[in-house]
Amino acid sequence: MNFTPITLSEFQSLIPFFNRQPYELCPYLLSSMIAWQNDSYEVFNTILGEDLIVVARVKDKRCLFLPLAPIDRFPPAKLLDLMLEAEVDMVFPVPDQYLTYHGRQQTADFFHIEEKPDHSDYVYRAQDLAQLKGNIFSKKRNLINQFEREYLGDGRVEVTSITPADTAECLDFLEEWCLSNDCDGKDRDDLACEKEAAKFTLKHQEVFETKGLLLRIDGEICAFGMGTRLTKDMGVLNFEKAFADIKGLYQYFDRECARRLFPGFQYINKENDMGEPGLRKAKKSYHPVRIVKAYQLSIRGNPA
Repeated sequence: MNFTPITLSEFQSLIPFFNRQPYELCPYLLSSMIAWQNDSYEVFNTILGEDLIVVARVKDKRCLFLPLAPIDRFPPAKLLDLMLEAEVDMVFPVPDQYLTYHGRQQTADFFHIEEKPDHSDYVYRAQDLAQLKGNIFSKKRNLINQFEREYLGDGRVEVTSITPADTAECLDFLEEWCLSNDCDGKDRDDLACEKEAAKFTLKHQEVFETKGLLLRIDGEICAFGMGTRLTKDMGVLNFEKAFADIKGLYQYFDRECARRLFPGFQYINKENDMGEPGLRKAKKSYHPVRIVKAYQLSIRGNPA
C-alpha cells in the first residue's frame, strides 16, 4: 500500500472522510492528527475505494487507525487482512463501540485485545456542562458565584471568540501557563506535546474550522479554549487552559465554553486524562455520562 504524509495542505481534501466517521475517540479528529505530529509521531494515509486508511508511526512502531468508513465495512477478519497488507504492528486506538458492534468474542478470534485506560475519553452531556443544574454541581456553582462576585463588576471580564488578531496574545498566554505548569519539565512529555499541538492549532484555526474562546480580566488573557466537531452530535474540547490561582475562573470559563463553542451538539468530549491523577479527578468531578474506552488490537501470537 502506498501511504503519503497527512499535512495541513491535505486538510480540505481529507475532511469529507472525517465528517462521516462514527468513532467517538478524539484521535479520530483530522485536526488532531495534523497538529500533534512531531519527531516521534507521524501520520500517513491512502485511499482504498471509498474509504480512507490512516497509519501512524509512534516512535519505532506502526499502528493502523480504524478505517475512516462505516463501522460495518471492516469486520475483524477484514481488518486483519488490512493490517497485514499495511504491514503494521497494531490497530490503535479502537473505541469500545467497535467491539460492541462486531462482538468482543468475534474480535478476539483474530486479535489480542488490550485496554488502554490512559487513552479513554470522557464524554459529557453538553446541557449538563452549560447549565450545571442539581446537587452534583453545587460546588462548581459556588466557585462560579465567587468568581462572578469578585471579577464581573465594572466590566473587568470579557469573553470573546478567538480571531486571527488574537493569536499572538493567546500564544503568549500559553507560554505563561506552561511555565507555571512546568510543561517542558522532566517526564512531562505529554504536556510538552500538547503545548506544541495547541500552538499549531491556534496558528491554523481557520483552516481547521476550529472554534476558539478566550477570557480577559482587566484586558489580559487568563483563559482560552478551542473546540471542534468529532461526530454529528459530539464536539471535542481540544484545549482548555486557565490560570489556577484565580478562584472559580476555570469553572466559570468551562461553563462558557460549553455554552458558546458547542451549540447544536448533544455531547462534549473532553479527551483523556493522560494518566495524570489530578486531571483524572478533575474530569470525573464533572460527572461524565460515559467514558469511551480505548483498546489496542494486535495479531494473536505477535508481541505489540
